[in-house]
Amino acid sequence: MKNIVILFSGDGTNMEVLIKKLHKKELLVSKVITNNPHAKGIQKAKDLGIDVEVLDHKSFNSREEYDKALVNLISPLKPDLVVLSGFMRILTPIFTNAFKAINIHPSLLPKYKGKDALLKSYESSDRFAGVTTHFVNDELDGGEIILQESFDKSGMSFDEFKTKIKEIEHEIFYKSVLKALN
Repeated sequence: MKNIVILFSGDGTNMEVLIKKLHKKELLVSKVITNNPHAKGIQKAKDLGIDVEVLDHKSFNSREEYDKALVNLISPLKPDLVVLSGFMRILTPIFTNAFKAINIHPSLLPKYKGKDALLKSYESSDRFAGVTTHFVNDELDGGEIILQESFDKSGMSFDEFKTKIKEIEHEIFYKSVLKALN
């Protein structure tokens, strides 16, 4: 059975969905790693019986030092895929060249790359918004697209918009993991 490692930084809602839908069914989640010692997702992963590791980026002097430690932590697990599930770190080639990895992003890439994409997408004059999953490479949110799903955001409040984005994330992320593993 193939195995994945999930990286996250916050609430871990996408991570939780991945574990519930895929772990011990389609694949194994061998570990989840967060850069945030206060992430709410830590308890969610523990409650689901998944090994959790905290690797606080604030303990390192540079992105490169952090990425080297991250690679050293993940490498012994020999993952078939590393899944960035709301992992709020810009990764260097030290990481991006080490693993096959995918990311989920709350916009229709290539629009609104990077931080604050959700708000930028909502506030834009674009009629359609959505979610993209993509392979991770050296370019921020620039890897090959795996799946995208869009919707008409006309007349939505920001809360309705966020809810719709989260619904789409929960639906396409696990499909993207399976597609990336094939």
